[in-house]
Amino acid sequence: MLQPEKPRQPRIIAIANQKGGVGKTTTAINLGAALAKAGHEVLLIDLDPQGNASTGLGLAPEARRLTTYDVLIEGAPIRNAIRDTAQERLRVVPATVDLSSADLELVGKERRSFLLRSAIRPSQLAELGVDYVLIDCPPSLSLLTVNAMVAAHSILVPLQSEFFALEGLSQLMLTVREVRQTANPDLRIEGVLLTMHDARNRLAQQVEADARETLGELVFTTVIPRNVRVSEAPSYALPVLDYDPGSKGAMAYASLADELRRNHTRLAA
Repeated sequence: MLQPEKPRQPRIIAIANQKGGVGKTTTAINLGAALAKAGHEVLLIDLDPQGNASTGLGLAPEARRLTTYDVLIEGAPIRNAIRDTAQERLRVVPATVDLSSADLELVGKERRSFLLRSAIRPSQLAELGVDYVLIDCPPSLSLLTVNAMVAAHSILVPLQSEFFALEGLSQLMLTVREVRQTANPDLRIEGVLLTMHDARNRLAQQVEADARETLGELVFTTVIPRNVRVSEAPSYALPVLDYDPGSKGAMAYASLADELRRNHTRLAA
């Protein structure tokens, strides 16, 4: 595994796909855990009203005193909403169902697409000693997702290895293009991550081949396999890297973290 060379500045990565059930939250939790185990300080921002990332990291509802709703809608300082998790170097800004009304409440706010960006300015992240910020977006192209895109350096797109997988990417790419033109010209695609992949399944093999042919180097070399241990881990409020470190799923997420860090090292060179 790579040594924990620190990024020159905190990297902010939105994990987004408007389609649900593609492994978005699973990736946010386990990529965050893998980066933390590699020696990085990681902040996971739960921007999904379901709050599954918060639950999956063991944060009970009663422990979520301040949430992403308070940060975006009420203007609470993000440092006040950060909670530690059982994973060393991995912290979370939790979410609750309160966030489900945020889109309606954001409509009337000035600079409504820039609220998260203002909340996580580089100076604030530097004070917190954060190396990576991962934003778990809701399964929609809502104002919450747009806030994440405006705040982020890049977008990681989980893509389930199933029929029609690539068709849903077109609307996401259009939204990315619009955000680049209007609010965040430096936004880039971090990569497309194939998830729930069964190498024995011909359809999964075809989806992977089509994705690599269509998107080329945008597709991560690492593929996340369909793995029962990955599915079981959230019920124990653990990343799969702690639940079963030797499982194929845990090793895949550790590999993804290494690939991500290599990419950042190359871009910074």
